[in-house]
Amino acid sequence: MPAVWEREQRRIPVVVQGASRGRAVAARGLWVGAEAAVTFGVVVLLLVVHQLWWTNRQARDGAERKVQALERQWEGSRGEAALAPPLPDVAAEEAEAAEGVPGGGTSGGGEGAGGGVDTPRARAGGRTPSPPRWDQAYAILRIPRLGVTAPVAQGVSKGGVLDKGYVGHYPRTAQPGGAGNFALAGHRNTHGEPFRYINRLRAGDEVRVETRDAVFTYVVDKALAQTSARDSGVIAKVPRSNVRTDVGYTAPGYYLTLTTCTPEYSSKYRLVVWGKLASMRPR
Repeated sequence: MPAVWEREQRRIPVVVQGASRGRAVAARGLWVGAEAAVTFGVVVLLLVVHQLWWTNRQARDGAERKVQALERQWEGSRGEAALAPPLPDVAAEEAEAAEGVPGGGTSGGGEGAGGGVDTPRARAGGRTPSPPRWDQAYAILRIPRLGVTAPVAQGVSKGGVLDKGYVGHYPRTAQPGGAGNFALAGHRNTHGEPFRYINRLRAGDEVRVETRDAVFTYVVDKALAQTSARDSGVIAKVPRSNVRTDVGYTAPGYYLTLTTCTPEYSSKYRLVVWGKLASMRPR
């Protein structure tokens, strides 16, 4: 009996020690897991802050500097550049375009598209400006209702244009003041988000586009709250949705199109705002 008792006494510490070791391993695993979760959470938080705050700040600062640089450049060249004459009768220009009169615009979409210059001021003045270089900022967009001021650059690439806080001009669409459709794209969220609130624009709101020679004023006319990202009809020369065929225009004119992603923080669909050219004045 004493021998059996001694054997049992010797076993007890072994069992207790094994249980303690198991609890220690489990606790250590939980601690490592908690540390990993906290680290992951901090990394995600930093990424969110970078995307929602830092990219906006960085892009807005860069876009503001570019606007100021353009204004200084234009001011310095004002004495050299010929001022544009007043805008001719837009209705007459539209009639010419509808009848196919040369100069009424091409499917290529205006100056800078390689198909000639189709703006009234260019035809009246006889001066053909050089096409904007790819990703070059060459105009300024102002939307008074939203307090938006952003440079307009050639192209709609993310890295070269949109992520800089710029508004991008769709290639092969008209240039400012040109017959056809002057179509633009901009971020709705992050990277300056110049088009975040264009859903708030209403019929009658003004959108101004400034170039070295002139200021073009468009007036908001229509909007399309949601369409496919592949709906190319919204930026056509005569803009009309290929998805919602009852939305858009049927006659040639002088149009402005603003496009951005929707819903917010998603790129699944596109939000579209259209306007018509109302006036032009020389700078």
